[in-house]
Amino acid sequence: MSRNAFTRNRAFAVGAALLITAGAAGVAVASGEDVTHPGKQVGGHAAAEQAEPREQAEPREAAALTGKAKLFRKTTEDITFTFDAHLAKKDVKRPDRATGTFTFVHLEKPGGKGGWAKGRIDCLVTGGKVATTTGIITETNIKKLKGSRVGFSVHDQGRNDRLGYSWAATGGPDGTKKLTKCNSAAPFEKVKKGTGDFNVVPWKVPYPTS
Repeated sequence: MSRNAFTRNRAFAVGAALLITAGAAGVAVASGEDVTHPGKQVGGHAAAEQAEPREQAEPREAAALTGKAKLFRKTTEDITFTFDAHLAKKDVKRPDRATGTFTFVHLEKPGGKGGWAKGRIDCLVTGGKVATTTGIITETNIKKLKGSRVGFSVHDQGRNDRLGYSWAATGGPDGTKKLTKCNSAAPFEKVKKGTGDFNVVPWKVPYPTS
């Protein structure tokens, strides 16, 4: 596939070219564990007990971004993002202590040639159902990207999620190490229906009390 097919102008118009390269070998999409959402258990036999409102369980962590989905495309491109990012309760005041992993894969067609990258999360901020996170690329088939920081944003809207990334206006990740933590573009991309979704755990901002 020609590099010219993924110029900056086209990339911005359709949501950035990501990682397609002419010489990239065919790669398999990195598999990630499916994200499950435990269902509510309805206990008791009395109708009154079932109808009684229940308090929502307190999150076991300060913030989180998890899930896996493909981006919507009208072309044959196959683009997948996977997140497993968490901020522990003990670090509620330090989003830059978030941990976890991310993966993104861009193929010219399912099972075709393309590029991929995996990395470790180094910052996570969520507000309501919107998350912004960054991480360092630790593994990739594009040498210049290793060690660089990239950013992502997600709007959790059930099965109609949106996603953004730090290279939205530049045509693809450029290997920069200067991107600041928790920095990304707005979630402008659409998630392809039926391919998965993302889940955001809201961060309760620790506002000063005095």
